[in-house]
Amino acid sequence: MADIIVEGAPREARGKNEARRLRVSGKVPAVLYGGKGKALALAVNTKQVTAILRSESGQNTLFKVDLAGKHEPAIVKDWQVDPVSGRLLHVDLIRVAMDVRMRVKVPVHTFGEPSGVKVQGGVYEVVTREVEVEVLPADIPTEFRVDVGGLALNESVRAGDLPIDKNKIKLITDPQTVLSHVVTLRAEEEKPAEVVAATTPAEPEVIKKGKKEVEGEEGEEGAKGGEKGEKQEKKK
Repeated sequence: MADIIVEGAPREARGKNEARRLRVSGKVPAVLYGGKGKALALAVNTKQVTAILRSESGQNTLFKVDLAGKHEPAIVKDWQVDPVSGRLLHVDLIRVAMDVRMRVKVPVHTFGEPSGVKVQGGVYEVVTREVEVEVLPADIPTEFRVDVGGLALNESVRAGDLPIDKNKIKLITDPQTVLSHVVTLRAEEEKPAEVVAATTPAEPEVIKKGKKEVEGEEGEEGAKGGEKGEKQEKKK
């Protein structure tokens, strides 16, 4: 497989205006760090990085950053995109030593229709979509694929069931972690009408009662006011 090259150049200026200028020119702000070298502020080719992120191996893709003819092996550690346009805004790159094992997260993809769904009427659920492994950079797997066709009702696929070459890869995720399973579909039981009525607070009645009491009080006060007025008239 041919080396994947990402063009890079030192980035002297900082700030939002400089970042916008770079993006207009087809580059994106980046930082390269890790390993024995110091952290470098870079401008890298946007199309090349985007192609890596959209590739089958995604952020686990091993590539080389071309810095004035010097190639530094690296992978994408993190990145930011515009939430509206989806345009790449910034990317973090981490140096890779080819003879040093590193920890990466690898996606898990399942295929097939579980017998627990097809025959027993269960529901297939994916619980975890990736696992963490320790591996040499050159041996980073693109994905783990699992055939779930034989999965019966109440059975599951765990991290320890993955087809991992233990001579090259060490599983860091707990082997008992459930990746997917077939479970029973439980319909929500509706409460009887009597129970619903009994549990519904009678707020409207309280409000009406309160209103009547208020109206009664006002009537009494009005009556008292009228009596007082009559007495005053008699005195006159």
